[in-house]
Amino acid sequence: VPSLKIGQKLNEGKTKQIFELVDQPGLVLVQSKDQNTAGNAVRKDQMEGKAAIANKTTSCVFQLLQESGIKTAFVKQHSDTAFIAAHCQMIPIEWVCRRVATGSFLKRNPGVKEGYRFSPLKMEMFFKDDANNDPQWSEEQLLEAKLCVAGLTIGQCEVDIMSRSTVAIFEMVEKAWATQNCTLVDMKTEFGVSVKSGEIVLADVIDNDSWRLWPAGDRSQQKDKQVYRELKEVTPEAMQMVKRNFEWVSERVKLLLEPQASSRVVLLMGSTSDVAHCEKIRKACASYGIPCVLRVSSAHRGPDETLRIKAEYEGDGVPTVFVAVAGRSNGLGPVMSGNTAYPVISCPPLTPDWGPQDVWSSLRMPSGLGCSTVLSPEACAQFAAQILGLRDHLVWCKLRASMLNTWVSLRLADKKFQACSL
Repeated sequence: VPSLKIGQKLNEGKTKQIFELVDQPGLVLVQSKDQNTAGNAVRKDQMEGKAAIANKTTSCVFQLLQESGIKTAFVKQHSDTAFIAAHCQMIPIEWVCRRVATGSFLKRNPGVKEGYRFSPLKMEMFFKDDANNDPQWSEEQLLEAKLCVAGLTIGQCEVDIMSRSTVAIFEMVEKAWATQNCTLVDMKTEFGVSVKSGEIVLADVIDNDSWRLWPAGDRSQQKDKQVYRELKEVTPEAMQMVKRNFEWVSERVKLLLEPQASSRVVLLMGSTSDVAHCEKIRKACASYGIPCVLRVSSAHRGPDETLRIKAEYEGDGVPTVFVAVAGRSNGLGPVMSGNTAYPVISCPPLTPDWGPQDVWSSLRMPSGLGCSTVLSPEACAQFAAQILGLRDHLVWCKLRASMLNTWVSLRLADKKFQACSL
């Protein structure tokens, strides 16, 4: 473990401590404790190894989100029991996202049966106030509180960003756990304002205390902290069972970072003059983590070679999207599409002079061909990613984060213009 110059303790909660880092301004060390708590720390027990389990879990989840493009406070795992994060001032709200009705939701909404599914997700918020048992707040209460955190007033724009982010983050973690045949039932997130950048980022931790996790959607197999909350009495045997559940989660959480299926895009270009257009597609595919193979083949001048290349990529079982890049008359896309059951996208490099005429060779197909046409190289890669993302949660998560980030940047731009025109 690399040594750090640890400064003063900035904060201490039930399960972790936050220390400043002397040589790294703007960063802190988040140190986990070997402690389990429930019911606002009414129940409190030491659990040897809990700090390492919680740290490993949160580090993997934050890495998944960070690599997908979500803005988080997480920087890197430092040791078995600590990680380095951006220094944030926390927004004192717990955002709870629910897919399945259970727990406190049932108490507050009598008549709703356990297992009721929320589509869209159900969002709730709770004000962090131990003395009053974290009361549920409405959006109106949050707006009227006019909280000011690290110089940022929490108004409609900030609430919308956190609310949208919570939903996106839930959907991404849900998709990841689904690969392990686990249902993410509900999850709590917290946000902070980065002291350095002034941005709202996902902060605190996401570990086995943050969610309900039901393998195969079966509540009786629950693996999360709820098991500890529901113990009739805390015996050494009971704590061993709780620990086994926590370990089960921390072993599997590593798998959330692994692709479930290899996949690729095979780019066929009609001639080398199309290479600049292809490079744009390849670069955009790389941003989704999708490998992209470039080949040169003309369906007009060498159809036998085109079909031989096609067979090469059909024969190894890797999920593949073919992209045809051919200028002038596009024979490549239609010939590929008529001869493979794999998806084919035409992305013709249109020129201003003949573009309006040439595009028809990509649009008017004989019957029996499902060849799609996307003109923008970036959008072509995005469409390929959407197809492959059905099989690979890591690709899907990047698409989902990108959608969120586009929405957030528009919302912030609008806020800026509103401020200018006042």
